[in-house]
Amino acid sequence: MAEIINSYETVFILSTKLGEEGAAAVVEKFKKLIDKNGTVESVDDWGKRRLAYPIQKQTEGYYTLINFKSAPAFTAELDRVFKITDGVLRSLIVKKEIKNEKPAPAATEEKPADAE
Repeated sequence: MAEIINSYETVFILSTKLGEEGAAAVVEKFKKLIDKNGTVESVDDWGKRRLAYPIQKQTEGYYTLINFKSAPAFTAELDRVFKITDGVLRSLIVKKEIKNEKPAPAATEEKPADAE
């Protein structure tokens, strides 16, 4: 049976304590990990941004968005690696919807004419 491949995107925030070079090294580590288990479609480095609220007493972080395709089982491994990597403040992995699918028709509720 053919292996199922889904499209995902992941956003992660790295600590500013890593510095520019350290953050770039961690991003490269995740790109290699994803490439080893799937295909990296794009990497969008958002740079240093202010956090909405302090995380581990930090108010800024390096944001990175990676779009990739992989098997569904790999996302659990990627999440585990995010959690054990020093310098990762937050991470999120989201399955992207396929654009060719038609949305389900909205059910409209109508009152019978004699219900008044």
